[in-house]
Amino acid sequence: MNNARAIPKNETLAVEFKSDQKKLPDSEIIDTVVALSNTDGGSLFLGVEDDGTATGVHKQHADSTQLAAFLANNTVPPVSARVSTLTLTADGTISTTGVPVIEIDVPRSMAIMSSSSGKIMRRRLKADGTPESVALYPYEIITRLSTLGQLDYSAFPIPDATLDDLDPIEIQRLRSILARSKGVDQSLLELSDEELLSALRMTTSVNGIPTPTVTGVLLAGKIETIRRAVPTHGAAFQVLAGTDVRVNQDFDQPLLYTIDKLGDMFEAWNPEREFEDGLFRTSAPEFDQRAFREAVVNAFGHRDYSAMGRVRILIDNEGLTISNPGGFIEGINIRNLLTAEPRGRNECLMSALKRVGLAERTGRGIDRIYEGSLSFGRPLPDYSGSSSTTVQVFIARTAPDPLFMKMISEEAARTGRPLSLRSLLVLNALKDQRRLSAPDLFEQLPFSDTMVRSTLGNLIEGGLIEAWGQGGSRTYTLSKSVYARAGEEIGYIRQADIDKVRHEELILKLAKQNDGVITKRDVEQLLHVGDKQAYRKIVKLVQEGKLEKVGAGRATRYLLV
Repeated sequence: MNNARAIPKNETLAVEFKSDQKKLPDSEIIDTVVALSNTDGGSLFLGVEDDGTATGVHKQHADSTQLAAFLANNTVPPVSARVSTLTLTADGTISTTGVPVIEIDVPRSMAIMSSSSGKIMRRRLKADGTPESVALYPYEIITRLSTLGQLDYSAFPIPDATLDDLDPIEIQRLRSILARSKGVDQSLLELSDEELLSALRMTTSVNGIPTPTVTGVLLAGKIETIRRAVPTHGAAFQVLAGTDVRVNQDFDQPLLYTIDKLGDMFEAWNPEREFEDGLFRTSAPEFDQRAFREAVVNAFGHRDYSAMGRVRILIDNEGLTISNPGGFIEGINIRNLLTAEPRGRNECLMSALKRVGLAERTGRGIDRIYEGSLSFGRPLPDYSGSSSTTVQVFIARTAPDPLFMKMISEEAARTGRPLSLRSLLVLNALKDQRRLSAPDLFEQLPFSDTMVRSTLGNLIEGGLIEAWGQGGSRTYTLSKSVYARAGEEIGYIRQADIDKVRHEELILKLAKQNDGVITKRDVEQLLHVGDKQAYRKIVKLVQEGKLEKVGAGRATRYLLV
Protein backbone atom coordinates (compact mmCIF):
# COMPACT_ATOMS: atom_id res chain seq x y z
CA MET A 1 0.00 0.00 0.00
CA ASN A 2 1.22 3.53 -0.86
CA ASN A 3 0.98 5.75 2.22
CA ALA A 4 1.23 8.99 0.21
CA ARG A 5 -1.99 11.00 0.06
CA ALA A 6 -3.28 10.93 -3.54
CA ILE A 7 -5.59 13.95 -3.29
CA PRO A 8 -5.17 17.43 -1.76
CA LYS A 9 -6.09 17.90 1.88
CA ASN A 10 -8.32 20.92 1.37
CA GLU A 11 -10.49 22.60 -1.24
CA THR A 12 -9.04 25.59 -3.09
CA LEU A 13 -9.95 27.67 -6.14
CA ALA A 14 -8.51 24.83 -8.23
CA VAL A 15 -9.75 21.89 -6.10
CA GLU A 16 -13.36 20.91 -5.39
CA PHE A 17 -14.64 17.94 -3.36
CA LYS A 18 -18.16 16.58 -3.99
CA SER A 19 -19.93 13.90 -1.98
CA ASP A 20 -21.56 11.35 -4.29
CA GLN A 21 -23.06 8.84 -1.86
CA LYS A 22 -26.64 9.93 -2.73
CA LYS A 23 -25.83 10.57 -6.42
CA LEU A 24 -24.84 14.16 -6.98
CA PRO A 25 -27.12 15.90 -9.55
CA ASP A 26 -25.54 15.92 -13.01
CA SER A 27 -26.20 19.66 -13.32
CA GLU A 28 -24.03 20.34 -10.26
CA ILE A 29 -21.15 18.39 -11.77
CA ILE A 30 -21.47 20.35 -15.02
CA ASP A 31 -21.67 23.69 -13.19
CA THR A 32 -18.50 22.93 -11.21
CA VAL A 33 -16.59 21.85 -14.32
CA VAL A 34 -17.68 25.05 -16.11
CA ALA A 35 -16.66 27.17 -13.10
CA LEU A 36 -13.21 25.59 -12.90
CA SER A 37 -12.68 26.00 -16.64
CA ASN A 38 -13.71 29.69 -16.52
CA THR A 39 -11.24 30.42 -13.72
CA ASP A 40 -7.84 28.73 -13.69
CA GLY A 41 -8.77 25.11 -14.33
CA GLY A 42 -8.32 22.47 -11.65
CA SER A 43 -9.65 19.16 -10.33
CA LEU A 44 -13.08 17.99 -9.25
CA PHE A 45 -13.09 14.89 -7.01
CA LEU A 46 -16.38 12.94 -6.97
CA GLY A 47 -16.83 10.75 -3.92
CA VAL A 48 -14.96 12.95 -1.43
CA GLU A 49 -16.56 14.88 1.44
CA ASP A 50 -15.87 18.56 2.12
CA ASP A 51 -13.39 17.61 4.86
CA GLY A 52 -11.35 15.48 2.42
CA THR A 53 -12.68 12.09 3.52
CA ALA A 54 -13.03 9.64 0.62
CA THR A 55 -16.47 7.98 0.75
CA GLY A 56 -16.79 6.67 -2.81
CA VAL A 57 -18.43 7.64 -6.09
CA HIS A 58 -22.01 6.66 -6.99
CA LYS A 59 -22.27 3.73 -9.39
CA GLN A 60 -23.92 5.90 -12.07
CA HIS A 61 -20.82 8.13 -12.16
CA ALA A 62 -18.24 5.35 -11.86
CA ASP A 63 -17.60 4.87 -15.61
CA SER A 64 -14.82 7.38 -16.39
CA THR A 65 -15.16 7.07 -20.18
CA GLN A 66 -18.90 7.62 -20.09
CA LEU A 67 -18.52 10.58 -17.71
CA ALA A 68 -15.93 12.28 -19.95
CA ALA A 69 -18.28 11.99 -22.93
CA PHE A 70 -21.19 13.31 -20.84
CA LEU A 71 -19.21 16.40 -19.84
CA ALA A 72 -18.12 17.11 -23.42
CA ASN A 73 -21.72 16.79 -24.66
CA ASN A 74 -23.08 19.17 -22.01
CA THR A 75 -20.58 22.05 -22.19
CA VAL A 76 -20.10 24.77 -24.84
CA PRO A 77 -17.45 24.68 -26.17
CA PRO A 78 -17.00 20.98 -25.28
CA VAL A 79 -14.62 20.59 -22.34
CA SER A 80 -11.69 18.23 -22.87
CA ALA A 81 -11.55 17.01 -19.28
CA ARG A 82 -9.40 14.04 -18.32
CA VAL A 83 -11.41 11.65 -16.14
CA SER A 84 -9.70 8.92 -14.10
CA THR A 85 -10.58 6.52 -11.27
CA LEU A 86 -8.65 6.40 -7.99
CA THR A 87 -9.04 3.71 -5.31
CA LEU A 88 -8.59 5.44 -1.95
CA THR A 89 -8.89 4.79 1.74
CA ALA A 90 -10.91 7.23 3.84
CA ASP A 91 -7.80 9.35 4.54
CA GLY A 92 -7.11 9.80 0.81
CA THR A 93 -4.25 7.33 0.32
CA ILE A 94 -4.13 4.80 -2.54
CA SER A 95 -5.13 1.26 -1.59
CA THR A 96 -6.48 -1.76 -3.44
CA THR A 97 -9.03 -2.17 -0.66
CA GLY A 98 -10.28 1.41 -0.76
CA VAL A 99 -13.35 3.02 -2.35
CA PRO A 100 -13.49 4.31 -5.96
CA VAL A 101 -13.15 8.08 -6.40
CA ILE A 102 -13.43 9.93 -9.71
CA GLU A 103 -10.92 12.71 -10.51
CA ILE A 104 -11.99 15.15 -13.25
CA ASP A 105 -8.99 17.20 -14.40
CA VAL A 106 -10.39 20.37 -16.00
CA PRO A 107 -8.17 22.56 -18.25
CA ARG A 108 -8.42 26.35 -18.22
CA SER A 109 -10.59 27.53 -21.09
CA MET A 110 -9.31 30.21 -23.49
CA ALA A 111 -12.93 31.22 -24.16
CA ILE A 112 -16.06 31.72 -22.07
CA MET A 113 -17.44 28.28 -21.33
CA SER A 114 -21.05 27.53 -20.42
CA SER A 115 -23.26 24.53 -19.85
CA SER A 116 -25.37 23.40 -22.81
CA SER A 117 -28.31 25.07 -21.07
CA GLY A 118 -26.48 28.43 -21.19
CA LYS A 119 -25.36 28.65 -17.57
CA ILE A 120 -21.99 30.40 -17.08
CA MET A 121 -20.13 29.86 -13.82
CA ARG A 122 -16.81 30.86 -12.22
CA ARG A 123 -14.87 30.11 -9.02
CA ARG A 124 -14.26 32.53 -6.18
CA LEU A 125 -13.21 32.52 -2.52
CA LYS A 126 -15.74 33.29 0.18
CA ALA A 127 -15.00 35.53 3.17
CA ASP A 128 -13.85 32.51 5.22
CA GLY A 129 -11.35 31.50 2.53
CA THR A 130 -13.29 28.49 1.24
CA PRO A 131 -14.11 28.27 -2.49
CA GLU A 132 -17.48 28.28 -4.20
CA SER A 133 -18.89 28.29 -7.72
CA VAL A 134 -20.99 31.34 -8.64
CA ALA A 135 -22.56 32.81 -11.75
CA LEU A 136 -20.39 34.77 -14.16
CA TYR A 137 -22.46 37.87 -14.86
CA PRO A 138 -22.54 39.65 -18.26
CA TYR A 139 -20.50 42.65 -17.04
CA GLU A 140 -17.74 40.25 -15.89
CA ILE A 141 -17.44 38.64 -19.31
CA ILE A 142 -15.52 41.63 -20.68
CA THR A 143 -13.00 41.34 -17.84
CA ARG A 144 -12.59 37.63 -18.47
CA LEU A 145 -12.08 37.99 -22.23
CA SER A 146 -9.68 40.93 -21.84
CA THR A 147 -7.64 38.92 -19.30
CA LEU A 148 -7.40 36.12 -21.86
CA GLY A 149 -6.25 38.66 -24.46
CA GLN A 150 -9.25 37.97 -26.69
CA LEU A 151 -11.04 41.31 -26.41
CA ASP A 152 -9.82 44.91 -26.54
CA TYR A 153 -12.34 46.97 -24.64
CA SER A 154 -10.42 50.18 -25.36
CA ALA A 155 -11.19 49.84 -29.10
CA PHE A 156 -14.98 49.81 -28.58
CA PRO A 157 -16.92 52.78 -29.99
CA ILE A 158 -18.93 54.72 -27.39
CA PRO A 159 -22.67 54.46 -28.10
CA ASP A 160 -24.34 57.80 -28.97
CA ALA A 161 -21.00 59.64 -28.72
CA THR A 162 -19.90 62.27 -31.27
CA LEU A 163 -16.80 64.33 -31.91
CA ASP A 164 -18.37 67.02 -29.70
CA ASP A 165 -17.72 64.69 -26.74
CA LEU A 166 -13.96 65.25 -27.18
CA ASP A 167 -12.39 68.29 -25.54
CA PRO A 168 -10.60 70.67 -27.98
CA ILE A 169 -8.22 71.66 -25.17
CA GLU A 170 -7.16 68.02 -24.75
CA ILE A 171 -6.70 67.61 -28.50
CA GLN A 172 -4.38 70.62 -28.41
CA ARG A 173 -2.59 69.03 -25.42
CA LEU A 174 -2.17 65.91 -27.57
CA ARG A 175 -0.48 67.98 -30.28
CA SER A 176 1.78 69.64 -27.70
CA ILE A 177 2.89 66.25 -26.36
CA LEU A 178 3.58 65.06 -29.90
CA ALA A 179 5.61 68.19 -30.65
CA ARG A 180 7.91 67.79 -27.65
CA SER A 181 8.26 63.99 -27.76
CA LYS A 182 11.38 62.58 -29.36
CA GLY A 183 11.29 59.54 -31.61
CA VAL A 184 7.55 59.73 -32.37
CA ASP A 185 6.02 59.92 -35.83
CA GLN A 186 6.18 63.68 -36.45
CA SER A 187 4.05 63.27 -39.56
CA LEU A 188 1.08 62.98 -37.20
CA LEU A 189 1.39 66.71 -36.55
CA GLU A 190 0.65 67.42 -40.22
CA LEU A 191 -2.77 65.77 -40.01
CA SER A 192 -6.04 67.55 -39.36
CA ASP A 193 -7.71 66.95 -36.01
CA GLU A 194 -10.14 64.44 -37.49
CA GLU A 195 -7.34 62.60 -39.33
CA LEU A 196 -5.15 62.61 -36.21
CA LEU A 197 -7.90 61.10 -34.07
CA SER A 198 -8.54 58.41 -36.66
CA ALA A 199 -4.82 57.60 -37.04
CA LEU A 200 -4.53 57.06 -33.28
CA ARG A 201 -7.78 55.01 -33.27
CA MET A 202 -9.33 57.53 -30.93
CA THR A 203 -12.27 57.48 -33.32
CA THR A 204 -13.72 54.82 -35.58
CA SER A 205 -16.33 54.87 -38.32
CA VAL A 206 -19.83 53.75 -37.31
CA ASN A 207 -22.29 53.87 -40.22
CA GLY A 208 -19.90 56.26 -41.93
CA ILE A 209 -19.83 58.68 -38.98
CA PRO A 210 -16.61 59.28 -36.93
CA THR A 211 -17.39 58.00 -33.42
CA PRO A 212 -15.09 58.28 -30.38
CA THR A 213 -13.73 55.00 -29.03
CA VAL A 214 -13.07 54.19 -25.39
CA THR A 215 -9.44 55.15 -26.12
CA GLY A 216 -10.51 58.51 -27.53
CA VAL A 217 -12.71 59.34 -24.56
CA LEU A 218 -10.07 58.21 -22.06
CA LEU A 219 -7.36 60.34 -23.66
CA ALA A 220 -9.26 63.48 -24.64
CA GLY A 221 -12.92 63.20 -23.62
CA LYS A 222 -14.86 65.85 -21.78
CA ILE A 223 -15.20 65.06 -18.07
CA GLU A 224 -18.96 64.54 -18.25
CA THR A 225 -18.48 62.14 -21.19
CA ILE A 226 -15.83 60.16 -19.31
CA ARG A 227 -18.10 59.86 -16.28
CA ARG A 228 -20.95 58.64 -18.48
CA ALA A 229 -19.06 56.32 -20.83
CA VAL A 230 -16.18 55.01 -18.65
CA PRO A 231 -17.32 55.52 -15.03
CA THR A 232 -14.58 53.19 -13.74
CA HIS A 233 -11.89 55.60 -14.95
CA GLY A 234 -9.97 57.49 -12.30
CA ALA A 235 -6.77 57.82 -10.29
CA ALA A 236 -5.64 58.79 -6.81
CA PHE A 237 -2.33 60.35 -5.75
CA GLN A 238 -1.56 59.94 -2.06
CA VAL A 239 1.37 60.90 0.16
CA LEU A 240 1.60 59.57 3.72
CA ALA A 241 4.07 60.40 6.49
CA GLY A 242 3.52 57.59 8.93
CA THR A 243 -0.27 57.66 9.33
CA ASP A 244 -0.55 61.39 8.57
CA VAL A 245 -2.05 62.21 5.17
CA ARG A 246 -0.01 64.88 3.37
CA VAL A 247 -1.70 64.61 -0.05
CA ASN A 248 -4.87 62.81 -1.14
CA GLN A 249 -6.00 63.98 -4.56
CA ASP A 250 -8.39 62.23 -6.96
CA PHE A 251 -8.30 62.59 -10.74
CA ASP A 252 -11.29 62.15 -13.07
CA GLN A 253 -9.82 64.12 -15.98
CA PRO A 254 -8.64 62.69 -19.34
CA LEU A 255 -5.47 60.60 -19.29
CA LEU A 256 -3.31 63.12 -21.15
CA TYR A 257 -3.98 65.71 -18.45
CA THR A 258 -3.81 63.20 -15.60
CA ILE A 259 -0.44 61.70 -16.61
CA ASP A 260 1.13 65.15 -16.96
CA LYS A 261 -0.31 66.36 -13.63
CA LEU A 262 0.79 63.20 -11.80
CA GLY A 263 4.33 63.72 -13.12
CA ASP A 264 4.37 67.28 -11.76
CA MET A 265 3.04 66.23 -8.34
CA PHE A 266 5.47 63.32 -8.13
CA GLU A 267 8.43 65.59 -8.84
CA ALA A 268 7.54 67.73 -5.84
CA TRP A 269 7.71 64.64 -3.57
CA ASN A 270 10.82 63.14 -5.12
CA PRO A 271 13.81 64.84 -3.49
CA GLU A 272 17.39 64.28 -4.62
CA ARG A 273 20.26 62.96 -2.52
CA GLU A 274 23.76 64.27 -2.97
CA PHE A 275 26.96 62.27 -2.61
CA GLU A 276 30.62 62.90 -3.39
CA ASP A 277 32.27 61.52 -6.50
CA GLY A 278 35.92 62.45 -6.18
CA LEU A 279 36.12 66.23 -6.31
CA PHE A 280 32.52 66.56 -7.46
CA ARG A 281 29.10 66.19 -5.87
CA THR A 282 26.49 64.15 -7.74
CA SER A 283 22.73 64.08 -7.19
CA ALA A 284 20.43 61.07 -7.39
CA PRO A 285 16.63 61.26 -7.08
CA GLU A 286 14.79 59.25 -4.44
CA PHE A 287 12.95 57.45 -7.27
CA ASP A 288 13.83 57.33 -10.95
CA GLN A 289 11.58 59.78 -12.85
CA ARG A 290 11.54 57.75 -16.06
CA ALA A 291 10.68 54.53 -14.20
CA PHE A 292 7.81 56.36 -12.47
CA ARG A 293 6.43 57.57 -15.80
CA GLU A 294 6.58 54.10 -17.34
CA ALA A 295 4.91 52.51 -14.30
CA VAL A 296 2.10 55.07 -14.34
CA VAL A 297 1.53 54.73 -18.09
CA ASN A 298 1.52 50.93 -17.73
CA ALA A 299 -1.03 51.19 -14.92
CA PHE A 300 -3.41 53.25 -17.05
CA GLY A 301 -2.67 51.36 -20.27
CA HIS A 302 -3.10 47.83 -18.87
CA ARG A 303 -5.80 48.31 -16.23
CA ASP A 304 -9.21 46.68 -16.55
CA TYR A 305 -11.65 49.48 -17.43
CA SER A 306 -14.63 47.17 -17.05
CA ALA A 307 -13.84 46.71 -13.33
CA MET A 308 -14.41 49.21 -10.52
CA GLY A 309 -11.35 50.73 -8.90
CA ARG A 310 -8.75 53.41 -9.50
CA VAL A 311 -5.12 53.61 -10.42
CA ARG A 312 -3.41 54.43 -7.12
CA ILE A 313 -0.06 56.11 -6.61
CA LEU A 314 1.12 56.05 -3.00
CA ILE A 315 4.31 57.56 -1.59
CA ASP A 316 5.04 56.74 2.04
CA ASN A 317 7.98 56.22 4.37
CA GLU A 318 8.67 52.80 2.88
CA GLY A 319 8.66 53.76 -0.79
CA LEU A 320 6.53 54.16 -3.90
CA THR A 321 3.55 51.91 -4.69
CA ILE A 322 1.61 52.00 -7.97
CA SER A 323 -1.40 49.70 -8.39
CA ASN A 324 -4.22 49.26 -10.87
CA PRO A 325 -7.39 47.14 -11.16
CA GLY A 326 -7.05 44.01 -13.31
CA GLY A 327 -4.49 41.25 -12.83
CA PHE A 328 -1.86 40.14 -15.33
CA ILE A 329 -3.33 38.92 -18.61
CA GLU A 330 -3.11 35.28 -19.66
CA GLY A 331 0.50 34.10 -20.03
CA ILE A 332 2.04 36.92 -17.95
CA ASN A 333 3.21 36.40 -14.38
CA ILE A 334 5.78 37.79 -11.97
CA ARG A 335 8.43 35.28 -13.06
CA ASN A 336 8.28 36.04 -16.80
CA LEU A 337 7.65 39.81 -16.68
CA LEU A 338 11.05 40.55 -18.24
CA THR A 339 10.92 37.85 -20.92
CA ALA A 340 7.28 37.49 -22.01
CA GLU A 341 6.28 38.80 -25.43
CA PRO A 342 4.96 42.37 -24.96
CA ARG A 343 1.14 42.42 -25.12
CA GLY A 344 -1.53 44.01 -23.05
CA ARG A 345 -5.18 44.19 -22.13
CA ASN A 346 -5.90 47.45 -24.02
CA GLU A 347 -3.89 47.28 -27.24
CA CYS A 348 -5.70 50.22 -28.84
CA LEU A 349 -5.02 52.50 -25.87
CA MET A 350 -1.39 51.38 -25.48
CA SER A 351 -0.77 51.85 -29.20
CA ALA A 352 -1.98 55.46 -28.95
CA LEU A 353 0.16 56.11 -25.85
CA LYS A 354 3.22 54.74 -27.69
CA ARG A 355 2.64 56.78 -30.84
CA VAL A 356 2.10 59.93 -28.79
CA GLY A 357 5.41 59.28 -27.00
CA LEU A 358 4.11 58.64 -23.49
CA ALA A 359 4.87 54.90 -23.49
CA GLU A 360 7.92 52.88 -24.52
CA ARG A 361 7.46 52.20 -28.26
CA THR A 362 9.00 48.72 -28.08
CA GLY A 363 6.51 47.64 -25.42
CA ARG A 364 9.37 47.00 -22.98
CA GLY A 365 8.44 49.66 -20.45
CA ILE A 366 8.96 47.07 -17.72
CA ASP A 367 12.68 47.07 -18.61
CA ARG A 368 12.86 50.79 -17.87
CA ILE A 369 11.17 50.27 -14.51
CA TYR A 370 13.84 47.71 -13.56
CA GLU A 371 16.68 49.84 -14.97
CA GLY A 372 15.41 52.76 -12.87
CA SER A 373 16.33 50.80 -9.74
CA LEU A 374 19.38 48.92 -11.04
CA SER A 375 21.13 52.02 -12.39
CA PHE A 376 21.24 53.42 -8.84
CA GLY A 377 22.20 50.13 -7.18
CA ARG A 378 18.86 49.89 -5.41
CA PRO A 379 16.65 46.83 -4.69
CA LEU A 380 14.62 45.50 -7.61
CA PRO A 381 10.98 46.58 -8.12
CA ASP A 382 8.66 44.24 -6.23
CA TYR A 383 5.52 42.90 -7.96
CA SER A 384 4.75 40.30 -5.27
CA GLY A 385 1.73 42.30 -4.06
CA SER A 386 -0.09 41.58 -7.33
CA SER A 387 -3.09 39.26 -7.44
CA SER A 388 -5.65 37.93 -9.91
CA THR A 389 -7.51 41.26 -9.67
CA THR A 390 -4.69 43.78 -9.16
CA VAL A 391 -1.21 44.55 -10.46
CA GLN A 392 0.98 46.31 -7.92
CA VAL A 393 4.60 47.41 -8.10
CA PHE A 394 6.54 48.59 -5.05
CA ILE A 395 9.81 50.53 -5.33
CA ALA A 396 11.62 50.77 -2.00
CA ARG A 397 12.91 54.07 -0.66
CA THR A 398 16.64 53.34 -0.24
CA ALA A 399 19.87 55.25 -0.63
CA PRO A 400 21.69 54.87 -3.97
CA ASP A 401 24.95 52.96 -4.21
CA PRO A 402 27.45 55.54 -5.55
CA LEU A 403 30.17 52.97 -6.29
CA PHE A 404 27.79 50.76 -8.26
CA MET A 405 26.56 53.82 -10.15
CA LYS A 406 30.13 54.81 -10.93
CA MET A 407 30.99 51.33 -12.21
CA ILE A 408 27.99 51.38 -14.54
CA SER A 409 28.69 54.87 -15.88
CA GLU A 410 32.40 54.18 -16.42
CA GLU A 411 31.64 50.96 -18.29
CA ALA A 412 29.09 52.78 -20.48
CA ALA A 413 31.69 55.49 -21.21
CA ARG A 414 34.32 52.84 -22.04
CA THR A 415 32.13 50.86 -24.45
CA GLY A 416 30.07 53.73 -25.80
CA ARG A 417 26.78 52.01 -24.91
CA PRO A 418 24.82 51.36 -21.71
CA LEU A 419 24.97 47.98 -20.01
CA SER A 420 22.16 45.61 -20.94
CA LEU A 421 19.42 44.80 -18.45
CA ARG A 422 20.75 41.22 -18.15
CA SER A 423 24.22 42.53 -17.31
CA LEU A 424 22.79 44.88 -14.68
CA LEU A 425 20.83 42.03 -13.09
CA VAL A 426 23.92 39.77 -12.93
CA LEU A 427 26.07 42.55 -11.46
CA ASN A 428 23.36 43.43 -8.95
CA ALA A 429 23.07 39.78 -7.83
CA LEU A 430 26.84 39.52 -7.32
CA LYS A 431 26.93 42.87 -5.52
CA ASP A 432 24.32 41.67 -3.03
CA GLN A 433 25.42 38.03 -2.62
CA ARG A 434 29.17 38.30 -3.31
CA ARG A 435 29.61 34.87 -4.94
CA LEU A 436 27.24 32.79 -7.05
CA SER A 437 27.47 29.70 -9.23
CA ALA A 438 25.90 29.50 -12.69
CA PRO A 439 22.99 27.36 -11.37
CA ASP A 440 22.39 30.00 -8.66
CA LEU A 441 22.12 32.68 -11.35
CA PHE A 442 19.92 30.46 -13.55
CA GLU A 443 17.56 30.13 -10.60
CA GLN A 444 17.46 33.84 -9.75
CA LEU A 445 17.30 35.38 -13.22
CA PRO A 446 14.25 34.97 -15.49
CA PHE A 447 16.31 34.29 -18.61
CA SER A 448 17.35 31.11 -20.39
CA ASP A 449 20.57 29.38 -19.32
CA THR A 450 22.11 30.23 -22.71
CA MET A 451 21.36 33.94 -22.28
CA VAL A 452 22.81 34.00 -18.77
CA ARG A 453 25.99 32.18 -19.89
CA SER A 454 26.40 34.66 -22.76
CA THR A 455 26.00 37.58 -20.35
CA LEU A 456 28.56 36.07 -17.96
CA GLY A 457 31.03 35.67 -20.83
CA ASN A 458 30.60 39.31 -21.87
CA LEU A 459 31.07 40.56 -18.31
CA ILE A 460 34.21 38.45 -17.84
CA GLU A 461 35.59 39.79 -21.11
CA GLY A 462 34.77 43.34 -20.00
CA GLY A 463 36.66 42.81 -16.72
CA LEU A 464 33.63 43.36 -14.49
CA ILE A 465 33.40 39.83 -13.05
CA GLU A 466 35.79 36.90 -12.54
CA ALA A 467 35.20 33.15 -12.67
CA TRP A 468 36.62 30.73 -10.10
CA GLY A 469 37.02 26.98 -10.55
CA GLN A 470 36.03 24.78 -13.46
CA GLY A 471 32.93 22.96 -14.68
CA GLY A 472 30.12 22.39 -12.20
CA SER A 473 32.06 23.93 -9.31
CA ARG A 474 32.65 27.21 -11.12
CA THR A 475 31.54 30.36 -9.30
CA TYR A 476 31.51 34.07 -10.12
CA THR A 477 32.38 37.23 -8.19
CA LEU A 478 32.82 40.88 -9.03
CA SER A 479 36.32 41.41 -10.42
CA LYS A 480 39.40 42.64 -8.60
CA SER A 481 39.19 45.98 -10.45
CA VAL A 482 35.60 46.51 -9.26
CA TYR A 483 36.57 45.81 -5.63
CA ALA A 484 39.60 48.09 -6.02
CA ARG A 485 37.43 50.84 -7.47
CA ALA A 486 35.27 50.58 -4.37
CA GLY A 487 38.31 50.58 -2.09
CA GLU A 488 37.51 47.04 -0.91
CA GLU A 489 40.63 45.09 -1.88
CA ILE A 490 40.28 43.12 1.38
CA GLY A 491 36.83 42.01 0.27
CA TYR A 492 38.27 40.70 -2.98
CA ILE A 493 41.00 38.77 -1.19
CA ARG A 494 38.38 37.28 1.12
CA GLN A 495 36.35 36.09 -1.88
CA ALA A 496 39.44 34.56 -3.49
CA ASP A 497 40.23 32.66 -0.29
CA ILE A 498 36.67 31.31 -0.14
CA ASP A 499 37.36 29.36 -3.34
CA LYS A 500 40.32 27.62 -1.76
CA VAL A 501 38.38 26.71 1.39
CA ARG A 502 35.45 25.45 -0.66
CA HIS A 503 37.69 23.11 -2.69
CA GLU A 504 39.14 21.61 0.48
CA GLU A 505 35.66 20.99 1.85
CA LEU A 506 34.59 19.29 -1.38
CA ILE A 507 37.63 16.98 -1.35
CA LEU A 508 37.07 15.94 2.26
CA LYS A 509 33.34 15.44 1.63
CA LEU A 510 34.04 13.16 -1.34
CA ALA A 511 36.57 11.16 0.68
CA LYS A 512 33.97 10.65 3.39
CA GLN A 513 31.41 9.44 0.83
CA ASN A 514 34.00 6.98 -0.60
CA ASP A 515 34.44 5.20 2.74
CA GLY A 516 37.27 7.51 3.74
CA VAL A 517 39.41 6.94 0.62
CA ILE A 518 40.21 9.30 -2.28
CA THR A 519 42.64 9.37 -5.22
CA LYS A 520 44.25 12.14 -7.23
CA ARG A 521 42.10 11.13 -10.17
CA ASP A 522 38.98 11.60 -8.03
CA VAL A 523 40.07 15.17 -7.22
CA GLU A 524 40.71 15.96 -10.90
CA GLN A 525 37.21 14.85 -11.83
CA LEU A 526 35.61 16.55 -8.82
CA LEU A 527 37.14 20.00 -9.31
CA HIS A 528 37.76 19.81 -13.06
CA VAL A 529 41.42 20.72 -12.55
CA GLY A 530 44.66 19.40 -14.00
CA ASP A 531 46.97 16.68 -12.64
CA LYS A 532 49.44 19.04 -10.94
CA GLN A 533 46.78 21.29 -9.41
CA ALA A 534 44.94 18.26 -7.97
CA TYR A 535 48.20 16.93 -6.50
CA ARG A 536 48.99 20.28 -4.82
CA LYS A 537 45.57 20.42 -3.18
CA ILE A 538 45.94 16.84 -1.83
CA VAL A 539 49.49 17.49 -0.55
CA LYS A 540 48.24 20.55 1.34
CA LEU A 541 45.56 18.46 3.06
CA VAL A 542 48.17 15.77 3.90
CA GLN A 543 50.44 18.43 5.41
CA GLU A 544 47.52 19.73 7.47
CA GLY A 545 46.92 16.22 8.81
CA LYS A 546 43.48 15.88 7.21
CA LEU A 547 44.51 13.14 4.74
CA GLU A 548 47.05 10.31 5.04
CA LYS A 549 48.98 8.92 2.07
CA VAL A 550 48.91 5.13 1.56
CA GLY A 551 50.79 3.17 -1.14
CA ALA A 552 52.94 4.44 -4.00
CA GLY A 553 52.78 5.02 -7.74
CA ARG A 554 49.46 4.16 -9.37
CA ALA A 555 48.31 2.42 -6.18
CA THR A 556 48.53 5.64 -4.16
CA ARG A 557 45.47 6.33 -2.06
CA TYR A 558 44.65 8.98 0.53
CA LEU A 559 42.78 8.11 3.69
CA LEU A 560 40.57 10.49 5.61
CA VAL A 561 42.07 11.14 9.05
